[in-house]
Amino acid sequence: MTKGRVTIALYNSYDPNKFREPHRRVIARTGGLAMAYDMNLALFGFPIPEDVRTPVEIAEWVAGTTSIGGHGDYFTELAEKGRFGRFPYPSKGFPPQLGEPVLTTSKPDAKKRTSVTEVADMIKEGKSVLLVFGIGPHGVPKDIAAIPKYHMDVTGGGFSLETCTALGAVCGAIRSKLDQ
Repeated sequence: MTKGRVTIALYNSYDPNKFREPHRRVIARTGGLAMAYDMNLALFGFPIPEDVRTPVEIAEWVAGTTSIGGHGDYFTELAEKGRFGRFPYPSKGFPPQLGEPVLTTSKPDAKKRTSVTEVADMIKEGKSVLLVFGIGPHGVPKDIAAIPKYHMDVTGGGFSLETCTALGAVCGAIRSKLDQ
């Protein structure tokens, strides 16, 4: 059986109108994680300038001003391989072609709670998943948090992690389970 795809979704909860340094840094860091763990990357609601259109143009634009992730080379390579996409904020749901949305959170809804093992099992069974991370001090808004059928706390204990720490922990844990 073929494994499903894993896509890291970054949901912009920072400034929706102006691209700022925190946007650049998290994208560059996540590009490296996606390459390292054979995952894809999707951005939601990021204020990319209108003249920067294609995934490769976006990657080159971000990479041109960062030293993170091999000076943005990992993110650029990800885009060149067709494994990066940009989307508007979701209103009623995430694009189904990206997989089953799984909200990564330290406060999972008890009815939607799932584990790293269960998510890895879905992937092993051929189901693609979209790991949703809120980028900003408050994570994803409540209306967006309600969309995914599954909520996953990588710590299992409700510990709130800094965004990039959470990204590394989730991606590493999923990859480790897939390699077992």
